[in-house]
Amino acid sequence: MTLKILVLPGDGIGKEVTAEAVKVLKTVVEGVVDLDLRHGMIGGDAIDTVGDALPQETVDLARECDAILLGGTGVKEDEKRAPSEGAGHGLLRLRKALELYANLRPVKLYPELVGASTLRPEVVEGVDMVILRELNGDLYFGEPRGIFKDETGARYGINTMRYSESEIERIARAGFELARKRRGKLCSVDKANVLETMTLWRQVVIEVSADYPDVELSHLFIDAASMALIRDPKQFDVIVTGNVFGDIISDAAAMLAGSIGMLPSASLADGDFGLYEPVHGTAPDIAGQNLANPLAAILSVAMMLRHSFKMEAQASRIEAAIQSVLAQGYRTADMQQDGCTVLGTREMGDVVVDAVRHLSQDIKTPAETV
Repeated sequence: MTLKILVLPGDGIGKEVTAEAVKVLKTVVEGVVDLDLRHGMIGGDAIDTVGDALPQETVDLARECDAILLGGTGVKEDEKRAPSEGAGHGLLRLRKALELYANLRPVKLYPELVGASTLRPEVVEGVDMVILRELNGDLYFGEPRGIFKDETGARYGINTMRYSESEIERIARAGFELARKRRGKLCSVDKANVLETMTLWRQVVIEVSADYPDVELSHLFIDAASMALIRDPKQFDVIVTGNVFGDIISDAAAMLAGSIGMLPSASLADGDFGLYEPVHGTAPDIAGQNLANPLAAILSVAMMLRHSFKMEAQASRIEAAIQSVLAQGYRTADMQQDGCTVLGTREMGDVVVDAVRHLSQDIKTPAETV
């Protein structure tokens, strides 16, 4: 068996964390399967090289592979560009081209990192949820959009929030299926009291719920959900929401895990194909300084092995290795605690590799793990 994986380091710290994730990947599958790692361009490097944040060659490579490992997209120059011309837009286009519509963002607090969160230990201890974000619709893709001028020459901007019934049903079913495999609770987050798009969202989610009587469905408006996420995060099992709301609350949830550097993600199509990336972005202010936390990228590899390749044992070994490393007191600068040893990006990758090598291949994880 050969795993064909497209590696897209992207911009900023994406290059650094991806290198460590690949190092761990090679270690955990050694002697089990072969790797066919292909490399492509996306984001700022692609703009600088070929003038396009998403070259067609990258899309073609992706379609030849079984999964994608991405570091991140986005550069400082994007602030001076139109959104559709920025480095980060290459990722949106790739998600759309490959129909990656379901974005899984697990938020799990390792016991060793309880003190790294800015919230009280009794609030965050035991947090284990998944935020499921729809990726192909909403304000990011709705038309019309743009900056225009009225008859007086004054500028105005338009973005269109749009969801079709089929798009909502598809992500709702993904949410119910995921909740069914976990603790059986699904919270749908919308703004149905103000937005017609979200009124339809709620109606369709309720209709789909009839096929899942074993899953407890609840609803929250996005503002109330944001408050509940901080006040009582342990009430949540699976949250399903739209593209914009999911983008915002999943980053806010980073502090529940102690650092955004601990959050992996999977963007899935129908079937086994997926794109795996850390949530943290490209952090250009620390790029190239060996400061970035590679654990989210490494955890994204675990998600890839589990979802795209059904290699549960190897995925579990990576997760157990990370917990072992944290238990030994190793941290990166974003989550340093008193009495712990702060490591650089490469050094953290090295200790995870060492832990993977020394762990039993029979390690299991809880059934609710995503």
